[in-house]
Amino acid sequence: MLDVLTGFVVVGVAIVVGFIIGRIDLLGPHARHVLGRLTFFVLSPFLLFVVLAQADVALLFSGLLPVSAIAAIVIFVIFAVIARFVWRRDVGETLIGALSAGQVNSNNIGIPLSLYLLGSAAYPAPVILLQLLLFTPISMAIFEALTSGQRKLGPILRRTFTNPIVLGSILGVLVSVSGVDLPAIVFEPLSLIADACVAVLLITYGISLSTQRVLGASGRRRDIFLASGLKLFVMPAVAWGTALLFGLSSHEVLIVTVLAALPTAQNVFNYAQRFDIGETIARDTVFLTTVGCVPILIAITMILGPGVIT
Repeated sequence: MLDVLTGFVVVGVAIVVGFIIGRIDLLGPHARHVLGRLTFFVLSPFLLFVVLAQADVALLFSGLLPVSAIAAIVIFVIFAVIARFVWRRDVGETLIGALSAGQVNSNNIGIPLSLYLLGSAAYPAPVILLQLLLFTPISMAIFEALTSGQRKLGPILRRTFTNPIVLGSILGVLVSVSGVDLPAIVFEPLSLIADACVAVLLITYGISLSTQRVLGASGRRRDIFLASGLKLFVMPAVAWGTALLFGLSSHEVLIVTVLAALPTAQNVFNYAQRFDIGETIARDTVFLTTVGCVPILIAITMILGPGVIT
């Protein structure tokens, strides 16, 4: 049981460090903005390239991929319909809320938890691929259109596919698919920069928590609760049911259900920060789902995979 909590302890310590840095104003008033840009434009692209370049191609395009895609899309649609047509949220906040509800932390929490809970760190690779090569380009295109005022398809696509996060992801998959074995003199410097991403992102998130309390007077509490509820309860249930319909093995059912129960991806917070859209929704949903998913993940593993937790 202690091993299951290790990934969350690692994440929690980094967030607490950021919170303390923010409270004592160690880095000054522009720390969040500078660190956010550093993460978005430099560290995240390196990390995504390194992760995807090392991914197993057979696992990337396994049966886990369509099940994870269906689960995420169902959650996106549910949130978007309620937020856009019932609550009349604008497109930007609807998109941030939908991503908060359906995009999982498959990297800095998913990888260690997959190792501890499922026995391999490779299982999140299809979800990483799905999010970075499908959901991220679409999201970036919408954000670029909203923030730049550009409505012509050509410029939007050009800005999207030259976005460093999208570019890093595409290059990483190309390396993986091609089977190219990058020499250490090339790969090690990339890994060095990539290794800084998770820590900086979590510290930045901690700084943001120091400036405004969770579920403060944002006017978006119901968006946060809806996104958190969908993420914690509905998405794992949809993934489980879809996996059974697809005839996956019992171990594969466990894998997709655990992956669907992971907390909201902190990249969503990074996107919200970068485009100045729905930051409160992303930040608070990340917090609630990161705390709330611990008992849910343990319960899923004990019900669907007895004997896995040691």
